Amino acid sequence: MAEKAVILDDKAIGRAITRIAHEIIERNKGIDGCILVGIKTRGAFIAKRLAEKIEQIEGKPILTGELDITLYRDDLSQKNPGQEPLVQQVDIEHSIKDQKVILVDDVLYTGRTVRAAMDAVMDLGRPAQIQLAVLIDRGHRELPIRSDYVGKNIPTSSEERIVVEMTESDSTDRVTIND
Repeated sequence: MAEKAVILDDKAIGRAITRIAHEIIERNKGIDGCILVGIKTRGAFIAKRLAEKIEQIEGKPILTGELDITLYRDDLSQKNPGQEPLVQQVDIEHSIKDQKVILVDDVLYTGRTVRAAMDAVMDLGRPAQIQLAVLIDRGHRELPIRSDYVGKNIPTSSEERIVVEMTESDSTDRVTIND
């Protein structure tokens, strides 16, 4: 798979996270009653960075959690059509009842991973609201799901692949589009 272009470098990722953090605070009139829930792996890294940025801005921490959803990634979908995502692990230590849950993921593609994440959240209780923050929205939705906060919209063909690399797991921060 050949790299076509670098879409975001480390500075652009940092700016996108800062912008999303400000948008979350503004839309929710602060962070009271909000919980950031990162979808592992890179969504959890983005959620951690958002939490750090929000704490810098607001002067207090935001609640956080993680979901591990596997079996459906855009790079596997061609090989395993029709497979649905499965929630492997939920690590949310706070009650979500009547809270605003902000799901965080790296790439929004078909919407199936987000749907699985919403199902997992709903199994824990009834939140006041579920919002979605993504670093990249690449289109090609199969379900009626949209992001509330987007780092960058990248129209792609279904043959292309978006690769998100983060220092926590890949030793660099960048987003590329590959053939």
